[in-house]
Amino acid sequence: MQDSLTVRGARPRPGDATSRPGTALREPGVGVVVPYDFALDRELWRWCPPEATLHLTRTPHLPLPVGLAQARAVRAPGAVGQATHDLSTVRPSVVAYACTSGSFVAGPSGEVALREAIVEAGAPAAVTTSGAAVAALHATGAHRVSIVTPYDESVTDSLGRFLTGAGLEVASAGHLGLVGEIWTVPGSVTADLVRDTVCPDAEAVFVSCTNLRTYDLLAPLEAELGIPVLSANQVTLWQALGAIGLSAVGPGQSLLAHRPGLGAGSTISSSDERQG
Repeated sequence: MQDSLTVRGARPRPGDATSRPGTALREPGVGVVVPYDFALDRELWRWCPPEATLHLTRTPHLPLPVGLAQARAVRAPGAVGQATHDLSTVRPSVVAYACTSGSFVAGPSGEVALREAIVEAGAPAAVTTSGAAVAALHATGAHRVSIVTPYDESVTDSLGRFLTGAGLEVASAGHLGLVGEIWTVPGSVTADLVRDTVCPDAEAVFVSCTNLRTYDLLAPLEAELGIPVLSANQVTLWQALGAIGLSAVGPGQSLLAHRPGLGAGSTISSSDERQG
């Protein structure tokens, strides 16, 4: 498996074909498929090391509020397949589906099917936010998890069922009940919800939704609570970059001291697996 995830944008040596004049130099690239309402491109880049690049594309616009119907729509095979195909010209080494609800709404088997659809559409390797969340929680050694979301109760319950189906235990859950413009939520509101939701026996906190700002909250909350505090964008970049041999950047974020598993049973799919 690891061979299939080798970085394809390695730095050329003198005399290599890629170092000749007129041939573009390629950085290791992560393709990112996000929902049409995603507004945090700048935050994703903060986890990206300088030697890598991100290529973002969005699913088609739909007149839907944030909810279960929207989550099902933005994971539709046609939308995800077209978005993956749209990234193919720049040849990313891995494609990340960066939407938590879209990747958990169909349960653990649906998350696997989503990764396989991305690979089938031409990605050399694929990860999803929800699959990355499960991998990240296991990497930290957490089993009992408090979850925090900006969603309504029904979407939050769907996340809880997904994590339970993936072998984790949901110790407590808190949500904001929002149906739109999640990117406008102040960090202080999210931090207070984490504090109000976490329970004494939780071994980690997972903050869901890639449209929720979290980069500046994670390290201070971990220092305050004494347990890992993970977020949707963090786990997505952690696993996507790890799949191509790179490390995400986030001072004080304990998850980033761990490396994603790349072997059998990992939540990374690759084209070599399909061919094999």
